[in-house]
Amino acid sequence: MTTDSGVDLIVYTPSKDGAMTVQVKANQRPKPAGGKGQLALDWWLDDDSPAQLVALVDLQKDRVWLFRHRELAHRAQRHANGRMHFYLYVDPAYEPKKKGTHVREFADFEIDRRIEELFGVTIG
Repeated sequence: MTTDSGVDLIVYTPSKDGAMTVQVKANQRPKPAGGKGQLALDWWLDDDSPAQLVALVDLQKDRVWLFRHRELAHRAQRHANGRMHFYLYVDPAYEPKKKGTHVREFADFEIDRRIEELFGVTIG
């Protein structure tokens, strides 16, 4: 694609009618939340992204979470100025005060667990 329209990938699969659009957001590694807090991955996305799906990537750990856009919008911890902010704390020993902010709470959204549901195919 030659312009950034908010769609990075188009996925075709024989078991679904039509294509699905995906926006991909990546982090190279976790960073301290707020500059000095617990290590976290975080992503900013437009509230009105045209993509049906959002893939959130942790490049350091080679992990991908796959959300329907509306699922991510519902779980985003912050909405401001037409953008949503979604973050995940990564330290296994850390117990955040706010529910829905730790990586362990989102295992069901890991790409391997979503492929069959979203694309109608199983992986080997």
